[in-house]
Amino acid sequence: MRTGPDPSSVRIAGPWQHRSVSANGILLHVAECGDGPLVVLVHGFPEFWWSWRHQLVGLAEAGFRAVAVDLRGYGDSDKPPRGYDLWTLAGDLGGLIRALGARDAAVVGHGWGGLIGWSLAALHPRLVRSLAVLSAPHPLALRRACWLGSGGQRRAAARYALGFQVPVWPERTLRADGGAAVERLLRAWSGPAWTQTPEFAEVAARNREAMCIPTVAHCALEYYRWAVRSQARPDGRRFAAQVARPAGVPVLQVHGSADPYILERTARDSARFAAGRYLYRPLDGVGHFPHQEAPRTTTRLLADFLTG
Repeated sequence: MRTGPDPSSVRIAGPWQHRSVSANGILLHVAECGDGPLVVLVHGFPEFWWSWRHQLVGLAEAGFRAVAVDLRGYGDSDKPPRGYDLWTLAGDLGGLIRALGARDAAVVGHGWGGLIGWSLAALHPRLVRSLAVLSAPHPLALRRACWLGSGGQRRAAARYALGFQVPVWPERTLRADGGAAVERLLRAWSGPAWTQTPEFAEVAARNREAMCIPTVAHCALEYYRWAVRSQARPDGRRFAAQVARPAGVPVLQVHGSADPYILERTARDSARFAAGRYLYRPLDGVGHFPHQEAPRTTTRLLADFLTG
């Protein structure tokens, strides 16, 4: 029997409300704050909804209904054995927007959440009012950089993504010693200044605990396993063809110049997949987690973009 923290432990108290929403055949846990046009905040690896705590409050104060979701397999959302491909994940996000009673939403995604946002804008364009991505190139820009680039992005991604393809062992590694590997990963991907702050210690502790919730580590790794293995399968080729259509909505791309995992040139190559207004905003000295490393700047950029 697997033991670990209860999934409800991620329902951290704050100036937001927690609830579960039925979408795309599963239950997704969300934290919600404010009233106004809907903004859906989608986290990446190895985080959960709480990574958006600053933006939940800041965007609510700016006049938006901000909703941060635990992705399929994370936190207090359902953890089914399948569905960790970008088709299904985009369907989860689209179903959530509809279940929240909105016709469309501004989508803000970090890391994997950004990849899902790009996919949603291509597969279900009517549901996306605007798209903001943090540390998240377009899926095809990332694919191009890994397969056809000079090698820097391939080496940065392969160090983790290829290692995650091994069965069982990566799950054990993520959960070992109370999730110590999660803290090491957060530290390795962050800008050096943030890792010296008291907040980083809390972020590391929260994410270590969340990764130790039963089956979360396995589900989180299934995202990477589909991404790599689908490259040589027909479903991967079909997905690439369907997401090649440029997003016809305004796009904001925020990227840390010190991000060692997703290189800046890979992020900039995503501009070709934005058919509408496109803004690129680099953040000096910031690593892979702009919304946490530079929360005030990131929230201001998002609020200005969404109100504009």
